[in-house]
Amino acid sequence: MTATAVPPVVDTADRDGGDDTTAEPPRTGRSVPAALAAWHDPYARRGWVGTLVVAALAVLTRFWALGFPPGSNVVPKNGMNFDEVYYTVEAQEMLRFGYEDNRGYMFIVHPPLGKLLIALSEGAWDGSRSEYLTNSVGWRIAPAVFGCIGVVLMTRIVRRMMRSNVFGVLGGLLMVMEGMSLVLARTAILDIFLQTFIIGGFGALVVDRDKMRARLGALIADGADLSAGAPSLGPRPWRLLGGVLLGLACAVKWTGAYFFIALLVLTLLWDRAALRSAGVRKPLRSWSYRSVLPGVGSLIAAPVGVYLLTYLGWFTGENGWNRHWADSHKTSARLDLWGVRVPFDWGWVPGPLRSLGWNTLDAYRFHEGLDSGHAYGSKPWSWLVMGRPVDFYYDGSSTSCGASSCSREVLLIGTPIMWWAFVPMLLWLGWHWFTTRDWRAGTVWMAFIAGWLVWFLDLKRTMFLFYMAPLVPFLIIGLVLAIGAVLGPAVDTRAGGAEHALRRRRWGIAAVSVFLALVVADFAWMWPIFTGGLQTYSEWHAHMWLPSWV
Repeated sequence: MTATAVPPVVDTADRDGGDDTTAEPPRTGRSVPAALAAWHDPYARRGWVGTLVVAALAVLTRFWALGFPPGSNVVPKNGMNFDEVYYTVEAQEMLRFGYEDNRGYMFIVHPPLGKLLIALSEGAWDGSRSEYLTNSVGWRIAPAVFGCIGVVLMTRIVRRMMRSNVFGVLGGLLMVMEGMSLVLARTAILDIFLQTFIIGGFGALVVDRDKMRARLGALIADGADLSAGAPSLGPRPWRLLGGVLLGLACAVKWTGAYFFIALLVLTLLWDRAALRSAGVRKPLRSWSYRSVLPGVGSLIAAPVGVYLLTYLGWFTGENGWNRHWADSHKTSARLDLWGVRVPFDWGWVPGPLRSLGWNTLDAYRFHEGLDSGHAYGSKPWSWLVMGRPVDFYYDGSSTSCGASSCSREVLLIGTPIMWWAFVPMLLWLGWHWFTTRDWRAGTVWMAFIAGWLVWFLDLKRTMFLFYMAPLVPFLIIGLVLAIGAVLGPAVDTRAGGAEHALRRRRWGIAAVSVFLALVVADFAWMWPIFTGGLQTYSEWHAHMWLPSWV
């Protein structure tokens, strides 16, 4: 299949998780299983041109009028988007002191990396170390940059997964037009960083999957008999990069750990499937020695190491929040594990790490006990249909719209037509995985578990729609897979009996074109709601399709 060909209706991945692609010519006359064939894009330059076009659209949409609303903390919450009132202040503390002493809110509930990135953005743009923040562009640059990076990553990842530049560009364009990701990329809160690090870590593991299979395929092409077991597969820098990026995701928000665990399981399962495809008779043993044990460094030690590294300013500072907690507290404690009080002595742990451990436990208890009501709170069963989006900013005081009543709102909501396609897509994808064992369908469902189902474990806590942000890129991947199935396979008009297939193909193109046209129109219609555009009150109200959106 060429790089721009459309995947067939029945997915190209075999039951072992491989891809239907042509291997390099065997060097010994021995054929390489399709699941282990190396992929070489004959139109790589076209892929990069498409990526640059998508990146330009991402920059345009993420940076357009980025300074609105023109926030400031001189007057609390003046013009700030939702929780910018917290994170920008905490970021400014890091910019001034190198750590959070939390003078503003007297509690720290998230790791430091996201706030550090906002701080670097503020410092690079404004250069001021004052406690007062007056430049909203400065604190929103880092989220906008990460939003653009996420779009580029999506384009390249979908291209690789689909073996198609066309579908890669389509995946990137859908990400550009996805409303929640757009609003988060224009707001100085943590979730866009979390989303980007997770999709980056996933992309690195997908590349590692391809590289590892290509190595096995090369061994078979050279005549190696792998039935007794696989030899060492050499260094795996892409797996290491994936581990590092997932560790950084956890250093933004601890909810990144759900995706970290899910993707760790996935990459190990991919390796086992590859060994089975290579003809290893006892893949479990080779898998343990060649994948699991080497993975301890790249998938456990490296993520933990980079996570702790993000606390460097807190470790080296003297006045960070609870930095010296261990100096005045005993080293023995009783942990409540599933209702059982277990004695635990951690005196052997260095004091700074004990202080960090206490802070982590204290913040965890805060999140577990956070069940106060919120006007824009929602539960996960309503998220897929966007039952309760979040009002990030609203101003009804303007009179310059040409009507007696005007409105400006930044509403955290997905692009409705796109989002309402997610539920039927997931149902089809479950059937598709069950009947074909397509690894891509399994990946989307694994992410769905990590990004949606896990929230049902504690329904009493306060939740918001944007908790789904890390899951959205995976849902878009699933949507691209579904679009490929609707399109159907490319048709060779020279083949016999092509008339029916050609008719099927035309209907598929028509259906996909209508859907994509609706998504584009919907994105354009919702643009003022995503960006705080000035509208008359009646125009604003026309965008509120459901009563719960108001």
